[in-house]
Amino acid sequence: MGPYVDSVRSDEQMPAATSVVVIGGGIIGTSAALSLAARGIPVVLCEKGYIACEQSSRNWGWCRQTGRDEREMPLIVESLRLWRDMDGLTYSATGFRECGVMYVAESEQDEHRFQAWLEMARPFDIGARLLRGADLERLMGGAQRSFRCALHVPGDGCAEPQKAAPAIARAAQRMGAIILAHCAARGLERTTGRVSGVITERGTIGCEAVILAGGAWTGLFCSSLGVRLPQLKVLSSVMRTASVAGAPDTCTYMDEVAYRKRLDGGYTIARGSGFVIPVVPDSLRYLREFLPILKKERGNMKPRLNAQSLKEWTAPRRWPLDRPSPFERDRVLDPQPDRALNRAAHQAMVRLFPQFREVPIVQEWAGYIDVTPDVLPYIGPTGAVPGLTVATGFSGHGFGIGPGAGRLAADLATAQNPSVDPAPFRLSRFEDGSPIVIGPEI
Repeated sequence: MGPYVDSVRSDEQMPAATSVVVIGGGIIGTSAALSLAARGIPVVLCEKGYIACEQSSRNWGWCRQTGRDEREMPLIVESLRLWRDMDGLTYSATGFRECGVMYVAESEQDEHRFQAWLEMARPFDIGARLLRGADLERLMGGAQRSFRCALHVPGDGCAEPQKAAPAIARAAQRMGAIILAHCAARGLERTTGRVSGVITERGTIGCEAVILAGGAWTGLFCSSLGVRLPQLKVLSSVMRTASVAGAPDTCTYMDEVAYRKRLDGGYTIARGSGFVIPVVPDSLRYLREFLPILKKERGNMKPRLNAQSLKEWTAPRRWPLDRPSPFERDRVLDPQPDRALNRAAHQAMVRLFPQFREVPIVQEWAGYIDVTPDVLPYIGPTGAVPGLTVATGFSGHGFGIGPGAGRLAADLATAQNPSVDPAPFRLSRFEDGSPIVIGPEI
């Protein structure tokens, strides 16, 4: 079972029409709705489950520029600017604070990669630095081993995933957005080829534009429209501990463990590397696009036949819009965590900080990350369905980049000047002859 998520009261009345419908109530969808509502643009958000019910509440909570791909840097810089003002904008506690993010070098090869990344990031002036010796020991206070160096961005931070998207959704409501939870979107209505409405389980909402921010579900929704979107799911397992004193404040990544101090004094802990990939029909359908990253990351990926595999091998890719859709039959992806990976992460944490040996593990959970073949998101219009803007495939980077990505999706859906250049995130990049360049090396 996933972590407890702050509640958002769903609006009771569904309007007959609006300007923009947002499909998906995660960090991207709620941020898009807030951006639109703040501009006075009528918007309705439809969520098949409850706000932040899937990966937006199950992630690590990091808001980082550290280690980002160069193509993502303008978007994450914009997102951090938005995060710093988020509590004031939402009149809520999202938990955001600048605690710093640090990637620890465990080999000479790691150090070389960090130095190359620092050169790339220098023009963005984000305060990134390479730490050694006493400076590194200070940020890893009490660690039982030493490391050669670490890549550190002190202005990076974290927020609380179980609080952030709900706070953003409530702020959007106060600005006029309508939030419809437990209201699955089944498909789109089109007039002369262009989007003219969203067909939901509660009826049709007429609209001028749609933002599809459905996370791991987005590929299935797109397939029902005839839109080819190479995207797979990766299972990420996480745990949280009870409160512990004397452990570090800085979000820290190593291959064997990554950790973050929570507002409640406990820690969110996960394995830094190692993911389970369900073998599903899309694994074969998009094998050509994913083959380069599968080769590169073969040591970190564990293909498995699991419960999600069975669901997808038997699921329809199209359905009648006047009957329940797959989004109603399975409203929340709530997979079982990989306890072996969690145990390995916990054991590594105990070796590093022995005080964690006696700290109870309060909860374990898992979530499905929506990934793309180059580890960069899709944010942009679909040529095949005018009026539809897709924002998905954030490949484990979506929480921190969410506010900026939601704003960019809102810009594109309403033909406004985009806040950052959307070209790197175009949906057509796997079809227009562009080389597949795999994102973040760190």
